[in-house]
Amino acid sequence: MGELSGRSVTALENFSSEEIRLILDTAKEMKEIIKRDIKKVPTLRGKAIVNLFFEPSTRTRTSFELAGKYLSADVVSINSSTSSVVKGESLRDTLYTIESMGVDAIVMRHKAEGAADFASKIVKPVIINAGDGAHAHPSQALLDMFTIEQAKGKLQGLKVAIVGDILHSRVARSDIVGMKKMGIEINIAGPKTLLPRYLNVEGVKVFERIEDAIEGADVINVLRIQLERQKAGLFPSTREYARIFGINDERLKLAKEDVLILHPGPQNKGLEISTAVTYGEHSAIKEQVQNGVAVRMAILALTLIGKK
Repeated sequence: MGELSGRSVTALENFSSEEIRLILDTAKEMKEIIKRDIKKVPTLRGKAIVNLFFEPSTRTRTSFELAGKYLSADVVSINSSTSSVVKGESLRDTLYTIESMGVDAIVMRHKAEGAADFASKIVKPVIINAGDGAHAHPSQALLDMFTIEQAKGKLQGLKVAIVGDILHSRVARSDIVGMKKMGIEINIAGPKTLLPRYLNVEGVKVFERIEDAIEGADVINVLRIQLERQKAGLFPSTREYARIFGINDERLKLAKEDVLILHPGPQNKGLEISTAVTYGEHSAIKEQVQNGVAVRMAILALTLIGKK
């Protein structure tokens, strides 16, 4: 059995660079399965997985569901709006109920920071964090790194610029942790009101001007501006944000000629990223989605049965 067998995946802080490498290498094998006409292997036959989502999701929920099914697991997806949560059932009781049904893993998204870690401590199934508030989104960070490596052939020594709403982004937090472990140089840029103080750490450079952050970058990861936060007046207007911080063709000229563009989705086109960049030659946004299935297949296989 492999090093990750029986391990919950709640945050990348809990994983070494060697363990991250194991996931990325396993994802390469899983991607080959996705390319087949018949996308089915018996790896997780007899295993049961529940996707428990308390927040909306398209990419993450669907990719985890397909990942489990491609590996022959039995997968059930639960939306909180159609569950007993609407009747007032607590998270603890919901988890106990699912555990009692004999499941092997729970893939969970919740609005509260630390919800996945809480779940991992009170129930026996493996817990996979699919996003907890603004805290962590480990599988997204892993698929981002996998996408970069697939395109660039390496991770060590690359320069990645992460731009946008860093403050509210669980993706940014997990990206920073994972990428630092894998030897990536990280630049950060965004409005001062959207930059958390914790970024003043070794290996992360913070810039007020987006031009300085993306200059010479190998990769630009564009984060979604969470418009629901705009009510707090964190930047003057969407038009001003697009003018000062939006990623467009003109700004791309500052990065390396073969710069790779990532975006976790969903996008606000014309705000944090232009339509031309989204569908342009540098974009790997579509590849991120496919790679998300491969990485999540790797996570499920390694945590439920290990690497034989």
